[in-house]
Amino acid sequence: MFGLTFEKLLLIGVIAVFLLGPDRLPYYASQLAKFVKAARSFADGAKERMREELGPDFDDVDWKKLDPRQYDPRRIIREALIEDEPSQKRQIRSAHVERKRRLEEEGKQAPFDVEAT
Repeated sequence: MFGLTFEKLLLIGVIAVFLLGPDRLPYYASQLAKFVKAARSFADGAKERMREELGPDFDDVDWKKLDPRQYDPRRIIREALIEDEPSQKRQIRSAHVERKRRLEEEGKQAPFDVEAT
């Protein structure tokens, strides 16, 4: 959870004892516990509301696939730049180039639609 190890939590506890003192520490610990419980109930309530609104589709969703932490922007950009042009687009482009070349040989201009731009 948040990269906190046992050693880090122990260090935070020791610092809290020195800053707050032994008299106020139990009060703040109980306040922290109340906050954690409230945050957990808020998250559970949001999950239940989504389940109600989405209905049976909620269980079909692969939530791990939608986790934004799995996306590496560098990998996405690298794949987009390195990826070859799909063959269908290449075929369409070559057909357009061939048609344009044929029209130029015949001395005609390619059709132009003024309203399309």
